[in-house]
Amino acid sequence: MGQETGAVLTPVVVMNRLVLAGFALLCAVEAAFAASAVNKDSEPRQLIVTEGGSRSELTLAPGETVEFCSSGCFVTMPNGDRVVLTGSEDVEISGGAGRIR
Repeated sequence: MGQETGAVLTPVVVMNRLVLAGFALLCAVEAAFAASAVNKDSEPRQLIVTEGGSRSELTLAPGETVEFCSSGCFVTMPNGDRVVLTGSEDVEISGGAGRIR
């Protein structure tokens, strides 16, 4: 520790570090733009999410909030309504129906 190695950063090393830092930042920003859903009902509610051709069932316990759909998706609400999300919406489930806020 305390000794200098005298290593010089080449343009390739600097570029690789910048690319990796940019990629890490992009991943962090993309995760910040996920849709969220909160279940305000007193019983579990289910959303059916189709994202990237994959269909999954997302069950929310009473009072639970989850994040999903980071790159756009189709969602079937508990009452059967179907909506398209871009990944930045907030969904509130109340009275067995989902509403986008």
